[in-house]
Amino acid sequence: MTYALNEDQLAIQDLIRRVARERVAPRADEIDRTAEYPHDMFALLKELGLFALPFPEEFGGANNLLSSCIAVEELGRVCYNTGYLLVVQWTPFGAILAGGTAEQKQRLLPGLATGDLRGALSLTEPQSGSDVSGIKTTARKAPGGYVLNGAKIWATNSDIADFVLVAAKTVDESGNKLGINLFIVDKGTAGFTVGKKEPKMGARGVPSCPLFFDDAFVLETNRLGPEGGQGFKVAMEALNTSRPIVAARAVGIAQGAIDHTVGYIQERVAFGQKISDFQGVRWMIADMTMQTEAARQLVYRTAALVDAGASGRELAAMAAMAKCFASDVAMKVATDAVQLFGAAGISNEYPINRYFRDAKVVQIIEGTNQIQRNIIADSVLGRVPKKI
Repeated sequence: MTYALNEDQLAIQDLIRRVARERVAPRADEIDRTAEYPHDMFALLKELGLFALPFPEEFGGANNLLSSCIAVEELGRVCYNTGYLLVVQWTPFGAILAGGTAEQKQRLLPGLATGDLRGALSLTEPQSGSDVSGIKTTARKAPGGYVLNGAKIWATNSDIADFVLVAAKTVDESGNKLGINLFIVDKGTAGFTVGKKEPKMGARGVPSCPLFFDDAFVLETNRLGPEGGQGFKVAMEALNTSRPIVAARAVGIAQGAIDHTVGYIQERVAFGQKISDFQGVRWMIADMTMQTEAARQLVYRTAALVDAGASGRELAAMAAMAKCFASDVAMKVATDAVQLFGAAGISNEYPINRYFRDAKVVQIIEGTNQIQRNIIADSVLGRVPKKI
């Protein structure tokens, strides 16, 4: 498959690049240092209409994942946290679009597209991260709905969100297991508590919190998809379409680290010449640039596949490759960037350590890179994924 950025995408890239440098970059260090949610940056993204990029036209969107990746990359190039505001807004979108009823879509998607609503997705529990089948939170059937009990951790955006998509094991009134479902849990639901935000190494501006469910009742109309594992499967497969967006964050980190490093080594002098004139340094910069461009092309191609209607195991493998490769590249490039900064690289006076910390986060979240490698290997070896 071939692809090229069209005029609209190039215009989006140019606009966001300028806005990122002029209005986002000056805030980046402060957002990271204070670990406070950047309400001003959310308002900026809302003003620009960027939240709508991947949404279907019927919900006010542009229906274009490649444009969405470009936006995340350009913002992440100067401020990971601002780019992350787009990603967490889009995380529940694919699941709702694929598994939601017409009423649920009309209730939630227009607001997510405009930024009038904020959402979150919660899968991880203290005893199960990558092993989704190991979750213990339950949703017991009750008249008119379900009663949720259990706990979650690392629910990003949850203390800001108007609703959270929560994965729970559905059981009937007698406790018989029916499968896993996602449930729309609205802010303020009785028995639903958002805990204290976690102090994080990276991605500090967008909070991640534990969630607690103590007989929290949700209406049956807030169950996503048909009851049992099939509804969860549809929703989870839909998240493959958003994985290139996660990978785009990594490309932005890598490119931003290169940008800072190039400026630094062209100013520093050692042994009578600029640091950038040493061959070893020049080769490091060349490798960093090559790796980043390779990651970018893989991410863009995967996003273009989504826009062309790709789905199923082919898309799952490509999305896994994009996320895994791009985040590994971001970590490698950020590590080399810190090395080229020398002692300044570990100083909080320079932003490069922020890129290093944020790069590590992307290797872990939204499916660890070990899990991504399993998805890729399953595709190559023809292994059928384990049923949940």
